[in-house]
Amino acid sequence: MSHDHDHDHHPEAPSPVEARALALESLLVEKGLLTSEEVDRIVSMYEHDIGPMLGARVVARAWVDGPYKERLLADGPAAVKELGISYPDGTQLVVVENQPEVHNVIVCTLCSCYPWPVLGLPPTWYKSPPYRSRMVREPRTVLEEFDLTLPDEVAVNVWDSSSDVRYMVLPQRPQGTEGWTEEQLAGIVTRDCMIGVARPRIPAESGAR
Repeated sequence: MSHDHDHDHHPEAPSPVEARALALESLLVEKGLLTSEEVDRIVSMYEHDIGPMLGARVVARAWVDGPYKERLLADGPAAVKELGISYPDGTQLVVVENQPEVHNVIVCTLCSCYPWPVLGLPPTWYKSPPYRSRMVREPRTVLEEFDLTLPDEVAVNVWDSSSDVRYMVLPQRPQGTEGWTEEQLAGIVTRDCMIGVARPRIPAESGAR
């Protein structure tokens, strides 16, 4: 399973899915149903306005504000709206909190349901059949492939997203971040942390990898 998380540059040939998307885009532009400018605007929106930085803000607020965390765990959509993040009606957002003895990870076994309003577009590996099937059957093995090895005493809960219910992981706050601002805390919360295939790392830990 490939875990290449760099999606900004594609020097290699496009994957079959990317090739189909490019062909569809070209066809829509050719028939006048879409313009290249509209495509660029949508891509820019997901890169700069909708993405994991929104979820990171939510996590950081929950880390420093206990009452907010309680509201987030009780009613995800309402809590993210408190931070000015739009969340569509009719789709539930369930936030599951990691604990010292419990680690949560999300998957969608049927397709690729994903909390895009707070995490942006799903990574390619999240949509891949190997991830969708193996995470349910052998979560510890798959997590190890993401360089996340959990002690035996830590239980792993796998949450299966659907068209009606999307999940997001509230990771544990790392030790050594006492006194950090919300902005600093949000800076160490990655998309993978909120999917559950990684844990937040303070800069010294990240540099040691």
